[in-house]
Amino acid sequence: MHKIEHIGIAVRDLNAAESIYEKILNTKSYKREEVVTEHVITSFLQCGPNKIELLVATDENSAIYKFIEKRGEGMHHIAFAVDDIYAEMERLRSEGFILLNEQPKQGADNKLVCFVHPKTTNGVLIELCQDRGVQP
Repeated sequence: MHKIEHIGIAVRDLNAAESIYEKILNTKSYKREEVVTEHVITSFLQCGPNKIELLVATDENSAIYKFIEKRGEGMHHIAFAVDDIYAEMERLRSEGFILLNEQPKQGADNKLVCFVHPKTTNGVLIELCQDRGVQP
């Protein structure tokens, strides 16, 4: 792991949240993307080398929907950039961490992703992100 890739924030209203964070960060959202498999729409904002990912559920099957129902809006996860997600997954498994994914899956922003269970990380959901490179 070599840097924080982004911080994910669960929101109920994406337009309202974008407005708030665009004012705070003094920048516009540079990308909205639906991740159908996760039942979310994401919006990314860049602040220097850092990114904020706003996540809104598209239906009740979304982990974001369930998170907000249980805990309310707020920080959902911290994502770390990795060069080799398979090696990092194996390393973390060998260290005793519980992974929520057996294999990496396609995430937003052209990334392969895997999540680490928060019960093994002091209550913080950790996401591993590997850039898939330029896609045609």
